[in-house]
Amino acid sequence: MKIGYARVSTFDQNLNLQLDALKHARCEEIFEEKISGASKERPQLIKLFSRLR
Repeated sequence: MKIGYARVSTFDQNLNLQLDALKHARCEEIFEEKISGASKERPQLIKLFSRLR
C-alpha cells in the first residue's frame, strides 16, 4: 500500500501539484496539511506515522 504526504508552508500556496503527483503514483491514502515550516506540530504527519505502525 502506498501512502503519501503533501505539505505547503503558507495558506496562499497550493497543494494541487503535490496531490496530483501522489495520485499519479497511485497512493491509496494521502495526508495533507498547510502548516508553517517553523511549526514543530504537524498533526497529519503524526497521523501518517501512526498509520504505519
